[in-house]
Amino acid sequence: MKKHLLGLTALLALTSTQAYAVDFDVEITNLTNGITYTPFLVAAHTAGNNLFVTGEPASTGLQAMAEGGDISGLVADLETIGATIVANPAGGFLAPASSTAFSMNTDGTSNTQLSIVAMLLPTNDGFAGLNAVTIPTEPGRYVYNVNAYDAGTEANDEIINGGGAPGVPGIPGNPSGSGGTGGTGVAGNDLNPYVHIHRGNIGDTDAAGGKSDVDSRVHRWLNPVVRVTITVN
Repeated sequence: MKKHLLGLTALLALTSTQAYAVDFDVEITNLTNGITYTPFLVAAHTAGNNLFVTGEPASTGLQAMAEGGDISGLVADLETIGATIVANPAGGFLAPASSTAFSMNTDGTSNTQLSIVAMLLPTNDGFAGLNAVTIPTEPGRYVYNVNAYDAGTEANDEIINGGGAPGVPGIPGNPSGSGGTGGTGVAGNDLNPYVHIHRGNIGDTDAAGGKSDVDSRVHRWLNPVVRVTITVN
């Protein structure tokens, strides 16, 4: 079974102790029509560690990221295992059809796995996640299509109320616009309390009421929601 980073700060044993150097470029592209991403967290880390595991409870850090876009807890966890970290490469939100690109180097480390996460807005606890893929070592261009996950930590009520702290119901905001107000709430507690594939926004077309503050004509999506391109130099 793969292990969470959170709660395992003492986990320093590696499946491989061989250090090797890799220079590579990363490009992250928002593939959605109306979803905006909070700051991305990108990390090269050792094998045997994960930012999330489907079918298991979200860690405290993952919950904070998925509900409010706060990546600080995950960054702290990654630092304890010597990860190579790029936090907020876009310098803020990543809008629909936008991309951000940057370079990474794992010189002198055993950080062979790449993980990437960011919250989807407007959602209650939805996030895009690339989960511990092996960083290629051969020169070339490698493309990964990334799905949206539900952290399973908050009901998907689709009410935009400025909430975002862990355990506080509601959606922090809607940077791309087209949302409504006065929604009564779409759904109750998740039937699946573990990390799982997100079922997507439901939304409605009533900007001044209805069940949802999310616009079904704008904020729905189908997977994949992000494309990650790695270019090994």
